[in-house]
Amino acid sequence: MSAEPIRVQKFLADAGVCSRRAAEALVVQGEVWINGTAATVGQKVVPGVDRVTVSGKTVRTQAQPKITVAVHKPRGLVCSNDDPHHAATVFELLPREFSKFRFFCAGRLDLDSEGLVILTTDGDLAHRLMHPSNVVVKRYHVVLKAPFPSRRLPQLIRGVVIEGERLKVERAALINADASESATDLDVHMHHGKKREIRQLFTTLGFEVKRLKRYQIGALQLKGIPLRAGKVLSTKDIESLFRSPRTPRAPHEAYARRAPAPAAASSPVDED
Repeated sequence: MSAEPIRVQKFLADAGVCSRRAAEALVVQGEVWINGTAATVGQKVVPGVDRVTVSGKTVRTQAQPKITVAVHKPRGLVCSNDDPHHAATVFELLPREFSKFRFFCAGRLDLDSEGLVILTTDGDLAHRLMHPSNVVVKRYHVVLKAPFPSRRLPQLIRGVVIEGERLKVERAALINADASESATDLDVHMHHGKKREIRQLFTTLGFEVKRLKRYQIGALQLKGIPLRAGKVLSTKDIESLFRSPRTPRAPHEAYARRAPAPAAASSPVDED
């Protein structure tokens, strides 16, 4: 009995070639062929029966084991499988026995940021974590070069518009504010994540980010994972990524009253 037909994007993600979003782009670019004919977005294939090639190379039909690892990324590593400008990648942090499998990032951090990153061979999980219809709260410790006044915290919630996109966060709180109700350290929460969003937001408001560290995704904390090390996640750990524990109130904070409705047209992209 043959396997059930699945969309070519899912087939490529299950095979560990790339994420569904990246697979869709490859199809549009004409890099994916099915049985000698250029594929179309959403076209279905039968694993083990149809021959699928990407950039001329045949994709193996045996699905990878589903492995998910939480790693503690230092500054200086890129979250990319293939970056011609930076040889050092976050995938170097994976245990050696996983080197034969194809992992991809489920929510990236930029070169200068550090903290919790999820690497997985599970295309469905990566899709769930990155798709804007799923509210996955990410929490960051932001260190600025100059103190940020509490009276300006609502500006972080309202956000700023850059090139037609609104950059904002869902919660911002001062850490250890001084007598003037200002602080260089902030606790910031967001559940979307456009490329370098936090850095651009603060820069636009006149504050340079000195350090940016993601310390929690959902209910999964970075605590206990040493720098440059990783932890293989259990089913329970993975479920915790989609839970968001309540945050104690802070003396100086601002937060969105309601989470915005997810925008179907939004695209999951690199985060700060």
